[in-house]
Amino acid sequence: MERRRFILFLAALSCFLGFHEASPGDADPVYRACVLQCEKTGCVGDKCFQHCNFSSEGNPIDGPWYLQEPLYIQWKQWDCRSDCRYHCMLSREEERQELGYKPVKYHGKWPFKRISGIQEPVSVAFSALNLAVQFHGWVSFYILVNYKLPFRPNKKTYYEYTGLWNIYAIFAVNAWLWSAVFHSRDVDLTEKLDYSSAVALLGCSLMLAIIRAFSVKLEAARVMVSAPLIAFVTTHILYLNFYELDYGLNMKVCVAMGVIQIVIWAVWGGVSGHPSRWKLWVVVLGGALAMLLEIYDFPPYLGFVDAHALWHATTIPLTYLWWSFVRDDAEHRTSVLLKKTK
Repeated sequence: MERRRFILFLAALSCFLGFHEASPGDADPVYRACVLQCEKTGCVGDKCFQHCNFSSEGNPIDGPWYLQEPLYIQWKQWDCRSDCRYHCMLSREEERQELGYKPVKYHGKWPFKRISGIQEPVSVAFSALNLAVQFHGWVSFYILVNYKLPFRPNKKTYYEYTGLWNIYAIFAVNAWLWSAVFHSRDVDLTEKLDYSSAVALLGCSLMLAIIRAFSVKLEAARVMVSAPLIAFVTTHILYLNFYELDYGLNMKVCVAMGVIQIVIWAVWGGVSGHPSRWKLWVVVLGGALAMLLEIYDFPPYLGFVDAHALWHATTIPLTYLWWSFVRDDAEHRTSVLLKKTK
């Protein structure tokens, strides 16, 4: 008898926790009834969806092959359920707005409005701009160290961290690419690629911060610094992809790596007396303030611009200034080393 009561208690507790983990929007009975009705009829109000005649896997239920979804729709996985949820969400939000209620989240996301099938168009645009600025910074750095600054007698650059910055640029371009893809369409694959790329970028930038700030120049010493970080980041990415996509754990890991490298760069800028340390401090302070946008989450303005999108916007000028500092650092180190050779 006691065992049965204990099992019933656990069942009730799990239901209670499950209810509280759901977003307010998708827990709304009016929204749920709309989705169920749409999946049966294929319509929300006067708007009907042709592909509701197909299963979520894209297999025809009642109709010839030429009625199937266009390829670009299939690629984005906008199936019957997705469209029903989206249009029921918009319909319910219009009703709530008329009643004077504020927007709520549905399935963990704010009610964004699509443009040409893109789920979060403003975040996609800002991610693409970040990608462009990162690539421009990388190219300008590459041209500087390989075509404008002098070489050593062995045909290598005087700047000891050229290879590391090239690796960092590859990780940065990759991260912003998958950020744009993920905000275009949030599915399991794009979400994991976005999270994994962001973690890899943070791990790479932390490794670079340690090596540059402590002037680690010997290859053996760099391996000793890099190996534990690479092992940790790799293990964390494998955990997220193949065991559990734990959002809370991932946030703690990312914040920890971010804070550590911010402190390292800020302290090093002051101790080293670098001629371009003001650029470094602006990037560090700006990045820290920009993180407040991630903490202060608010619904999208007009269905397009939310706090996360604004965070993406703030990183664009910071990225430009960051690569400007990297170029200045390359020129400064080259000048110092040239003076030592004379």
